[in-house]
Amino acid sequence: PWGPGVLLPLPDFKARTGIGAALVGVNATIVGAARLQAVAPPDTVLVGETTMHAASAAIAFEAAGEQMLRGKTAPVPAWRALRVIADTRGRGRTDAIEPPFVGRDLELRLLKDLLHAAGQERRPRLVSITGPGGIGKSRLAWEFEKYVDGLVEQIYWHRGRSPSYGEGIAFWALGEMVRRRARLVENDDEATTRERVRLVVAEFIDAADADWVERALLTLLGLEPPPPGGRDALFAAWRTFFERVAAGHTTVLLFEDLQWADPGQLDFIDHLMEWARGVPLLVITLARPELLETRPGWGTSARSFNAIGLEPLSDPQMRELLVGLVPSMPVDAVEQVLSRAAGMPLYAVETVRMLITEGRLAADGKGTYQPVGDLGELGIPDSLRALVASRLDGLDPADRALIQDAAVLGQTFDHHALAHIAGLGEEVVDARLRSLIKRELLEVSVDPRSPERGQYGFVQSVIREVAYDTLSRRDRRARHLAAARYFEAAGDEELAAVLATHYLAALQASDPGPEADALQVQARLALRGAADRANDLGSPDQALTHLESAIAITSEPAERGPLLTRAAEAAAAAAALTKGTEYGRQAVAAFEQAGDEGSRLRAAGTLGSALLDNDQLEDAVELLERSAEEAAPYPEIRADLLARSARAYMRLTRDEEAVEAADRA
Repeated sequence: PWGPGVLLPLPDFKARTGIGAALVGVNATIVGAARLQAVAPPDTVLVGETTMHAASAAIAFEAAGEQMLRGKTAPVPAWRALRVIADTRGRGRTDAIEPPFVGRDLELRLLKDLLHAAGQERRPRLVSITGPGGIGKSRLAWEFEKYVDGLVEQIYWHRGRSPSYGEGIAFWALGEMVRRRARLVENDDEATTRERVRLVVAEFIDAADADWVERALLTLLGLEPPPPGGRDALFAAWRTFFERVAAGHTTVLLFEDLQWADPGQLDFIDHLMEWARGVPLLVITLARPELLETRPGWGTSARSFNAIGLEPLSDPQMRELLVGLVPSMPVDAVEQVLSRAAGMPLYAVETVRMLITEGRLAADGKGTYQPVGDLGELGIPDSLRALVASRLDGLDPADRALIQDAAVLGQTFDHHALAHIAGLGEEVVDARLRSLIKRELLEVSVDPRSPERGQYGFVQSVIREVAYDTLSRRDRRARHLAAARYFEAAGDEELAAVLATHYLAALQASDPGPEADALQVQARLALRGAADRANDLGSPDQALTHLESAIAITSEPAERGPLLTRAAEAAAAAAALTKGTEYGRQAVAAFEQAGDEGSRLRAAGTLGSALLDNDQLEDAVELLERSAEEAAPYPEIRADLLARSARAYMRLTRDEEAVEAADRA
């Protein structure tokens, strides 16, 4: 793209390729462009030995032989820069297989263009990247991150992932972004968290706004109660924080696995795109197509929106990927993979991993692999999931059991939690984890800026899903229960939804009996806690989801009544008006069946308000009038019912009756 083959001077190399940041601070001589045209083919960057050694942690090179250069009496050894393989100074480099980046050049170019457009125009842009698991969403994001890291311009980078726990954890991805900016890890204690949040707020926020923004960020991290104003106040404060960050330099927010995000997270992204003004902000979301089933028209309301749907690679592109990994792979073997891969790059990579594990491929020291003997018939499964299952079946039973334990914990996990679930010493677990990393089933986060640094994770979400699916009901129950005990002992309010998910999964895998009854109580309490957490963060939709799960496992009327009442309130807050009235009616019936008159009348007030919100005004007035008379023995409940009646009369423009009811209240 930068013209004839040149030996670029360092500033041009950095600015045009995004590669050169790896060379910052290196005392190296790069031969001038005038000498290059006679020695290098088009679109080639050649460097000398000093530069090659200095940059090799972040850039892959290959020997280009000795070159005769003008002004030199003897040939000069040169190396050809192939591709960026890590962040600056080698951060994020992995020994895992990284196939050639093929078939996504246009998508990557679009991301680059949108990044620079956001910076030049100083306005927010939203990019939604969708595709099935294994199609290459994360790889595209990684290539873009490496490009951003190599730019001379300062870019603020934030990444957050929505974990696949149950129906989602409220605003988890956003919390990860705040932690990244504040240089926090997930297990930092409260004192450290408060201090670093205070410092990052002081860095970006004016003194006049610092206090309310800081409180809102601490609410997001589970350390402060929600402020007055609820969701609106929180959204405004969180948006203000990222606006002020972006005011200084172009800012990227990358949301991964958005298909598992809670509705509140999606609402905040919509809010951010609607209200942020005059700042260079690029928001990128990665999601499977399921997101569009739960949120049709996702992103289309944004002022500047681009949708990228990743399609399967073509056969020529898949062939280029395979040959790039295994240059000497026989044609028959390549065709076998292509016939089964259906254009999924991950299928080809998993096939190579399988062959490496079986000893049929070996690394050649150049980042590629060579066959060991005749590959013959590969015998690979027909689908990606079957291929992954075959790899897991080939593990030692102890390692396979550890992978299954890890799958229960999620896409990423802490080795302390894994040791607890597995019932093994941490040293034993660490040794086995290192073995699984070598097999390229797991990886460890070493990014010093990531809140997940030091944690382990699955190389691909598909591997975790397949490992989990191989567990029997009995094994799932035992593992989820062990995980619930671990997170319960941690006592972290931010993990309320995680705790609830594990208790609920353990219950669903249990047979009827006393143990299941005990789990039902624990799951119900945990789900109520998760609903409280979601409500505090201004995500009533998520709170309603947790409450509905609790209702589904509760049969006793006295226990269902409070859950139904809270579900009616959450539905009203989420503007699910029909659900609100239905849950209100069920709550009244449950308390009546339980013989709890006071609670029945309180629930009648909730139902009356739900009817009012649903424009069933006459029904609301009739119910509230009758209930207020029945509540004579309960003055506090009666006052509440009369106050609700006043509101209903006002809606009906029966002003004198509204004033009278208010006076009586």
